[in-house]
Amino acid sequence: MAISQKRSRRKPSGGLLKRKLLKKRLANKGDIPTLTKVGPTKTKTVRTRGGSKKFRLLSVDTVNLATKDKIIKAKVKTVVDNPADKNYIRRNILTKGAIIETDHGKARITSRPGQEKVLNAVLIE
Repeated sequence: MAISQKRSRRKPSGGLLKRKLLKKRLANKGDIPTLTKVGPTKTKTVRTRGGSKKFRLLSVDTVNLATKDKIIKAKVKTVVDNPADKNYIRRNILTKGAIIETDHGKARITSRPGQEKVLNAVLIE
């Protein structure tokens, strides 16, 4: 099943568009979620339109942790809470907004690990 990102059938005013929508095209294709896990760091490079590159973080074990006065590198132990999906907690899947346990305390993830090459977080304890 292809993930498609089509144009809306409605105008900004709320009315319906009269034209028939286009079929699914390769240019409208979306990607499946990366589902970054806790583990040894692995990345994947994806070629995008125009020859540019995007980076997927498949698994990671370190985090750039922002404290009140400095930024330190910490080890990720486990996922404590994930508002995106409760099943991600037991599967140790990292998404933006997830609460993780580090060796310096609990932290909230502020970066998007599935779409960026780094994992940033803010210390909450």
